[in-house]
Amino acid sequence: MRKLNENLISLNQRLVNAEQIKSNFISNISNEILNPFTSILGLSKNILEVKKEDWKKVITMVAMIHSEAFNLDFQLKNIFAAARIEAGEVLPEISNIDIKGLILDIIDSFKYEAHKKTIRLQYKFSTTDKNRQYYFQCDSEKIRLILSNLLSNAIKFSKDKGAIIINTRIKNDEMICSVQDFGEGISRENQQIIYNRFNRSDSGIETTFRGHGLGLSINKAMIEILHGKIEFKTSTGNGTKFTVSLPKLEGESEGITLDGNELLF
Repeated sequence: MRKLNENLISLNQRLVNAEQIKSNFISNISNEILNPFTSILGLSKNILEVKKEDWKKVITMVAMIHSEAFNLDFQLKNIFAAARIEAGEVLPEISNIDIKGLILDIIDSFKYEAHKKTIRLQYKFSTTDKNRQYYFQCDSEKIRLILSNLLSNAIKFSKDKGAIIINTRIKNDEMICSVQDFGEGISRENQQIIYNRFNRSDSGIETTFRGHGLGLSINKAMIEILHGKIEFKTSTGNGTKFTVSLPKLEGESEGITLDGNELLF
């Protein structure tokens, strides 16, 4: 009976902790959605009131609106992806992808965010294909979300005037893509929890950046759906390198999905 009581107390505490984490998450994500909306409304109102000759001010405010809208769009895509994963509704949508074109498009979408911190985005492609083709059979939208999350984090945690290296190679029936930053790295205690849902580090430099802790948990789930793997190497003060490996997917969508028990919310 004593053991049973101890187990019940322990279970109750875990449930309380889980509810607190979820409550904190909802509070954080509400602010991160509302704040960009507030900025967009305020800035657009200011543009309407700017004198016609003051175009420099207009350009600055338009750039800020673009940045806030970009971040809001990115956050909402992660939230919707997490909801679909938890509902067990995610299937691979297989197509023949121009990997080089896709990744260059992803990099281009983050150029302004990198420019704000004077970060250089460096990229390299390699392939074993004798015709130097970069086509690969997989799911383009899931690859886009996975790499966008990695690139977004790399920019957030990079030092100003730093660099990020994106390296992609296609080797036989596998695509390997790495995203490397030279920021603060991931502390040892946080290395154990970075894929946890809702997680956002509470220590060090990471507290200075927005982020609702869904990106890496979504990545892990998406990569599992695509039968791939994700790994990272990190060094405190020297940065982090995430590497994603994805196999070539054959045929039509085969109904591969999570069972709906993946709790991201």
